[in-house]
Amino acid sequence: MLTLQGATVRFDGWAALDRVDLEVAEQEIVCVLGPSGSGKSTLLRTVAGLQPLDAGRLFLDGSDLDGVPPHRRGVGLMFQDHQLFPQRDVGGNVAFGLRMHKTARAERDARVAQLLDLVGLPGAGRRAVSELSGGEQQRVALARALAPRPRLLMLDEPLGQLDRSLRERLVVELRDLFRRLGTTVLAVTHDQGEAFALADRVVVMRDGRIAQSGTPLEVWQRPANEFVARFLGFDNVVEATVAGEAADTPWGKLPVPEGCPQGSGTLLVRPAGVRLTAATVGLSCTVTARTFRGTHVAVRLQPEAAPALEAACPLRSAPEPGDEVGVVFDAAEIVVLGGASAT
Repeated sequence: MLTLQGATVRFDGWAALDRVDLEVAEQEIVCVLGPSGSGKSTLLRTVAGLQPLDAGRLFLDGSDLDGVPPHRRGVGLMFQDHQLFPQRDVGGNVAFGLRMHKTARAERDARVAQLLDLVGLPGAGRRAVSELSGGEQQRVALARALAPRPRLLMLDEPLGQLDRSLRERLVVELRDLFRRLGTTVLAVTHDQGEAFALADRVVVMRDGRIAQSGTPLEVWQRPANEFVARFLGFDNVVEATVAGEAADTPWGKLPVPEGCPQGSGTLLVRPAGVRLTAATVGLSCTVTARTFRGTHVAVRLQPEAAPALEAACPLRSAPEPGDEVGVVFDAAEIVVLGGASAT
């Protein structure tokens, strides 16, 4: 449905988008993830027609969008801060795009009622926007964006202003809603949990380029390079030399999965692959900190003459700061990465 070819946007000589190629299939949910300044919001604004391209081409349903104004692109856009009209009630907000398209009154009213029911606000058409909670306002903004039946729905940090518990509940509801409606979605977010829960495909951006694109499972299990691994929150990353099914690292000789790239490279050990043992077994470490993470405890370990490690431990068996432990490594949780700048 959506194709970007060599999309480039420059601000004062700096490339906010640098020759980006991207395709989004019909009914696919794609989340663009990246740190501030990575180009993800510029990408969204470019597709919406709010930011012109300096180079490259953009197609929607095979039609070149060069010179097509935003209101004629057939896309919907939902912002982080809702941008609801305070002078209109809920129904008036949802109906706004339908009014602009001169939809007949009866059809408009039916569509508003249908969407309010779909987003979990049945019968709320007469309510004032000021009476709504943050989560309810987000639902109204979503219904308004969906009302004109856009070919492509774009979300800009859609749940960024909500508290975590509400965000986690809404992201599940959103995915189910988009599935039922058959909506094609392009979303940008800095929240990894939100992206991985919502998306069919995750696109990680860095400095205006795509660093990695894949299913949430692919990106999580096999980060393309050191940048992606560290952006996802993995700290156990070191230089290594791989020979066969072992790697020489600052933590000693570690097992690696069969078929890994050989020679010099960068190694990631997921915290789940750092297994604690008796202090006399494996790599000797001192526990320097522990952090409760809900489902597990993140334990910070310091070997005597090597970089620190993070281990994921069960709640009941996590050691205390100051304890001496040993560490062995699980090859299934070890990934040989590409270079830091690989795409």
